[in-house]
Amino acid sequence: MNVRSPVLDMLPARQPPQTPLLARLGLAMRRHRGAILVVQWLVVVFYLLMVTLPAFLPLPPEEAHVLDNLTRFAQFLFWGIWWPGVILSTVVLGRVWCGYFCPEGAMTEAASRFGLNRPVPRWMKWGGWPFAAFLGTTVYGQMVSVYEYPKAVLLVLGGSTVAAVAVGLVWGRGKRVWCKHLCPANGVFRILARLSPWHFRVDREAWARSTEPPRFIQCAPMVHIKAMNGAAECHMCGGCAGHKGAIQLAARSPNAEIARLSRKESGGWEAATLLFGMLGVATGAFQWSASPWLVAAKQALAEWLVEREIFWPLDTGAPWWLLTQYPEVNDAFTWLDGGLILAHIAVYALALGGAAWLGLVLAGRMLGETQGWKRLAMGLTPLAAASVFIGLSLLTTGQLSAEGWRQAWPNDLRLFLLFSAFAWSGWLLWQQTGSQAASHGQRLGSVVFSLVGTLPVLVSWWAMFRIW
Repeated sequence: MNVRSPVLDMLPARQPPQTPLLARLGLAMRRHRGAILVVQWLVVVFYLLMVTLPAFLPLPPEEAHVLDNLTRFAQFLFWGIWWPGVILSTVVLGRVWCGYFCPEGAMTEAASRFGLNRPVPRWMKWGGWPFAAFLGTTVYGQMVSVYEYPKAVLLVLGGSTVAAVAVGLVWGRGKRVWCKHLCPANGVFRILARLSPWHFRVDREAWARSTEPPRFIQCAPMVHIKAMNGAAECHMCGGCAGHKGAIQLAARSPNAEIARLSRKESGGWEAATLLFGMLGVATGAFQWSASPWLVAAKQALAEWLVEREIFWPLDTGAPWWLLTQYPEVNDAFTWLDGGLILAHIAVYALALGGAAWLGLVLAGRMLGETQGWKRLAMGLTPLAAASVFIGLSLLTTGQLSAEGWRQAWPNDLRLFLLFSAFAWSGWLLWQQTGSQAASHGQRLGSVVFSLVGTLPVLVSWWAMFRIW
């Protein structure tokens, strides 16, 4: 006869293991996919209204404000809130913007469900498209003053949206072919999402042990889910959460993904996007309008041209979709203006991006890796993220300044953010080089070379906020 101990009766019954809070949140994302789609399409409708309506309205008068003029409101929404918020959210939350709110992603995915369902052609899979598209849209946006005029917004953002829908109508079936291969922001988002402290973790051992019958997962961004080992490509939609008991939303160190990157996972185009795109072209695009060097160059070249009776470069007859032409508000670019802006951005791209690249090459050689610069470049992600965010924040404070809000402290905060990101990059590079360096001296030297190459970026922002 079995006699049960009264002591055992007093103990609480053993509870099954509880699913962590983040994992439950990931499962909730999957269960409430319908609600997410409703949010996406509300964003799509609002986005289309804000892109199209202001382009058919007269330009706002000088006394117009954000709260009483649709054009001013849309301008502040896109460039004062939307883009800085997207950059920040990608660093903090991963590609939640892509999975939940991006109108182009939602529209290209929806269009692909009714399209021709053709296979993705080989030319579209070229890895350099995100880099080329980022450079092209950034530079072209400066030529037509996309931050300031609604027709330029319709041309740049609206044109990108039309292209996304067209790609969906031809290629893929329920897939985001545009997002994976051609989106101008995809390369930047891939880089920034590596810093996210959240990701959908795949437990390959649990996957192998699972007896759960396979469930079809429609992964719109075309991620190989079983092999997924980071947040770079995942759109954080939650559609795969709980699959075979092996995928769950989990926390991690912001440095974890980049610190363990291998050479095979480090692509040259991604490194080029960070160095020559985010640190080079983007910085040049944000700073040209405040550069005294560009003003001095324009005056000197204009005098030289006039002395030789060469007047066509000073003409303002270019179409508005090629160069900014709004004479009604005394804003019209000459051919000389356009050429100097292109030259300014090109010089920044080569000087800032080239210096950073050279520092990384020297650091890689110190570690005995001829191609190590590609992997080490990802260690500069915090600095690149801060630089892009600072540039976009100038649009925010610039528009607030037009509303009467003028403060000196934002520039101090920007410099603090910049140098904090510089220090973060140093710590991340130190973690990256741990397994390759033969000694602490070699490790320290590679980190120093990597950081010295980025000093021109710091100097350029310091000059803008403290000298110019």
